[in-house]
Amino acid sequence: MAALVWNVSAEKFFESGIDRAALYIRTAGVYSPGVAWEGLISVTEKPGGAEATDLYANNNKYAILISPETFDGTIEAYQFPPEWWAADGVLPHATHLGTYYGQQARVTFGLSYRTRIGSDAGGVAAAYKIHCIYGCVAQPSEVARNTVNDSPEAITFSWEFKTTPVSATGFDAVSKMTFDTRTLTAGNLTYLEDELWGLGGTTTPNLPLPDDLVGGFT
Repeated sequence: MAALVWNVSAEKFFESGIDRAALYIRTAGVYSPGVAWEGLISVTEKPGGAEATDLYANNNKYAILISPETFDGTIEAYQFPPEWWAADGVLPHATHLGTYYGQQARVTFGLSYRTRIGSDAGGVAAAYKIHCIYGCVAQPSEVARNTVNDSPEAITFSWEFKTTPVSATGFDAVSKMTFDTRTLTAGNLTYLEDELWGLGGTTTPNLPLPDDLVGGFT
């Protein structure tokens, strides 16, 4: 039996950065064509739930019940695409361009984005992960609008969101899927990026549900 080995250069990995963010507004139960989200700063993922409840019988610990997991998060950005208004509860006037009404119904949306995987051997962009988030609903958030001073800063927008999981055959319902290019085949990666971002030039960017997305893999 081989002994454990540490400090192997080819096995030292880390994650950094976020790019290729795309927004998909859900309309009539279907995610509309995706749009690029320029100015996205971060997506903070906040898994929750999975709380343990101890059960006792015969004066001893009998079992542990685990509550369902949840998936929430926070989006931070310098700007957002026009399609985001609907997710933020803002609707434009039908005929008067540039006129917007707040405190309207918020629509469901999805996200996809890429994070880099660096390694000691391959550098900061040795590989990457693609993340897909489903069933998101944004919550109202505050925006601080300050006077310009001798230390100018750009306004940053921030929204918290909660998710409702979607079905995935053979698995519990999911709010998030992740694809790792270190093990994903080249053909499936090409298919995935064409579906999500239209990079192959053959598909309108969209966010297929998990079964439809994985169903296209070979």
